[in-house]
Amino acid sequence: MLNATLGELGAALAAKKISAVELARGCLERIERYGAALNAFISVDASHALERAKHADAKRARGEAQPLTGIPIAHKDILCTRAMRTTCGSRMLEHYTSPYDAHVVEQLERAGTVLVAKCNMDEFAMGSSTESSHFGPARNPWDKRLVPGGSSGGSAAAVAARLVPAATGTDTGGSIRQPAALSGVCGLKPTYGVVSRYGLVAFASSLDQAGPLAKSAADLALLMNAMAGFDERDSTSLDRPKEDYGRHLGTDVKGLRIGVPKEYFGEGVEPGVLRAVEAALRWFEGQGAKRVDIELPNSPLGVAVYYVIAPAEASSNLSRFDGVRYGHRAKAYSDLVDMYCRTRAEGFGTEVKQRILVGTYVLSHGYYDAYYLQAQKVRRLIARDFAQAFERCDVVLGPTSPTTAFAIGAKTSDPVQMYLNDIFTVSAPLAGLPALSVPCGFDQKGLPVGLQLTGNYFSEARLIGAAHRYQQETDWHLRVPQETPL
Repeated sequence: MLNATLGELGAALAAKKISAVELARGCLERIERYGAALNAFISVDASHALERAKHADAKRARGEAQPLTGIPIAHKDILCTRAMRTTCGSRMLEHYTSPYDAHVVEQLERAGTVLVAKCNMDEFAMGSSTESSHFGPARNPWDKRLVPGGSSGGSAAAVAARLVPAATGTDTGGSIRQPAALSGVCGLKPTYGVVSRYGLVAFASSLDQAGPLAKSAADLALLMNAMAGFDERDSTSLDRPKEDYGRHLGTDVKGLRIGVPKEYFGEGVEPGVLRAVEAALRWFEGQGAKRVDIELPNSPLGVAVYYVIAPAEASSNLSRFDGVRYGHRAKAYSDLVDMYCRTRAEGFGTEVKQRILVGTYVLSHGYYDAYYLQAQKVRRLIARDFAQAFERCDVVLGPTSPTTAFAIGAKTSDPVQMYLNDIFTVSAPLAGLPALSVPCGFDQKGLPVGLQLTGNYFSEARLIGAAHRYQQETDWHLRVPQETPL
């Protein structure tokens, strides 16, 4: 049952083949068995989960069930929750409990989901491997010596190991899609503004976007139906008509124009990744999709642009963590300025400090024009490249990550190599576009490979439909790691 899709779980709950309480207990038992070894969670609350499950069963008994009523879920620990602490993977917020829920949390609770746990993550979402977490690195269920990706690595590992059927994540430069690829699950970054950022602890406000991780593309549609929606508390939230993100699930891909950028298939991509992605491309062509060779000439600059803009916004957003209002405060200090300095030195980890310093530098007098302003100009060029590409194609296809999962500690001493792992994912958030990653095979080491589909603004349903059609003919998304057998 724990390998079932959300739709199958919903049908089993509706048919009373299983209760929400039994489903929650099944997840809690697997968490107890495998959770510690994977370090996928920061907080687990069994009593809260079972209470919510009982409430879900009561709703079903009254005939008030929705598609996700009774489905266990975990949230990335950057989304504020009243029921559990919100740490952002940092010592700074290690003991912080929010007085309110994030909009995403509210929406999914309203849909009847059962919150089981909060997931491990890179500190303040800064990282590509979940190694910067104050609570230790999360581990990849396909091989516990490897990273699960990041920053939503705990969410991806939890879904891959079938500890929960679905989880939320956030994507700033690829932090949903890259861990989805490295862990062998599905992840979607929606169009910027489609999902409210209210209650999402800010890293880079012009880039951050919450989204779902699950076993299948169809599951992503169910979660998006609940998560998306206008929120007046978020000034960047888009006031759009409600839509059904599963409306293209029955659509074939014949005639679909697939853009294939030469920049995504060149040097630096591992052979095993290329083979799997090219095989997926051939499958789409075999189904009647049309290959369109395109160019995204500014995409190679995406990493450099991202690592100017994101740290600049982070240096501003993280200034609120000063020990005055909430979070960690140094125990010994001589005056107010000393308290600020000691609190931030103790509360933040190395990666966060590095990014704050970089961000402060590029915003400083004399360097703003040379770095930050130039990065914003190139950001517009990247968005223009995609706009021109979408005049000729419907979706852009390529690898999610140039490599499969790497060893814990392998790249921590070389931040440039770590950052280059985001080379194919940073462009979508810089342009505000939707993109998803789904499993498309395994490399020679038996590690999952992710296929990325990027679409034009508000094309989530089309992306999900294309991925779902692919998953109807393949079973990569149903494979379960041997280290966490069902």
